[in-house]
Amino acid sequence: MKRFKKAMAIVLAGSLMGALLSGCGSSTPDKQKAAQEEKVLTVYTARSESLNNLVIHNFEKDTGIKVEMVVAGTGALQKRVASEKNNPLGDILWAADQTMLDSSKDLFMEYVSTEDANMGDAFKNKSGYFSPAFADPTVIIVNKNLTADIPVETFDDLLNPALKGKIAFGDPANSSSAFQSLLAMLYAKGKDGDPMSDEAWVFVDKLIANLNGKLINSSGAVHKGVADGEYAVGLTWEDPAANYVKNGAPVRVVFPKEGAVFPGESVQIIKGCKHPENAKKFVDYMLSKKIQEQVGKELTVRPLRKNVQLADYMTPTASIKLFSNYDESWVAKNKNAITARFNEHLEKSMK
Repeated sequence: MKRFKKAMAIVLAGSLMGALLSGCGSSTPDKQKAAQEEKVLTVYTARSESLNNLVIHNFEKDTGIKVEMVVAGTGALQKRVASEKNNPLGDILWAADQTMLDSSKDLFMEYVSTEDANMGDAFKNKSGYFSPAFADPTVIIVNKNLTADIPVETFDDLLNPALKGKIAFGDPANSSSAFQSLLAMLYAKGKDGDPMSDEAWVFVDKLIANLNGKLINSSGAVHKGVADGEYAVGLTWEDPAANYVKNGAPVRVVFPKEGAVFPGESVQIIKGCKHPENAKKFVDYMLSKKIQEQVGKELTVRPLRKNVQLADYMTPTASIKLFSNYDESWVAKNKNAITARFNEHLEKSMK
């Protein structure tokens, strides 16, 4: 009997140990996956050189993960992710925002960062796919040498005949900054705040006429063209424009008095990527207190984490007028319709 009890005790002890080991193994699948991944990551980015360098350099140093950057415009990167759908070569798309990407969210992996709760209420990951990290408000960049006698404070000022052919504007179908600038004008000029009203598109027709039928192929060429004196003004986003001011270029940043769009530029993991655990670390790192604070203090990008201060050379957020009726979900659903209508008006102007 004693032998039987001893044998049963050994069996039970062995079973308990096996259960414990099995439980430990099942509770750490992410750690096991991460351990199996190479310490590499491929990031498709349309962000500025200064932001890329700060975030990625620190990420490599703090995690030991080597990052390969592929830098291009938003439209080109979107097309690349779509073309690689069956064999993704990238892990992260760091470009655009939900309004630009929502219609193709099947290309991305669902992931909500552990840092999401620390982000501003308006900039949490509500979709499950897109994690807003920094804000790129719409602005007008103005070359001070070329506009000494030309007021540029409002969207209406862009219709001044003295600026005809001197306005840099990208293609809203391929440039997130151009699309957001178009939205800002539509919301500003729409009847009763309706961006699709006839009144809004009458203003667009007048702007197209003053563009002299010319769109800029690259969003980067918009702010560069103004800073270099090729154009007098440009419709762009704040980061590069404020960076020119910071570095002493003869330009100024204008937030139109009618209002600005304040999109939360996001980071997303490409579905089926080869390094998903490293990609999750990258998203978490970008939203971390360390990086959000460092960007706020050193660069010209607006962090979206709560209670992060901006550098003195940035326009105070409180002084920027925003559109209270701006509806990101509506914009996401109607992006194609908006760009199609813009193209119709552009083609009509050329006849």
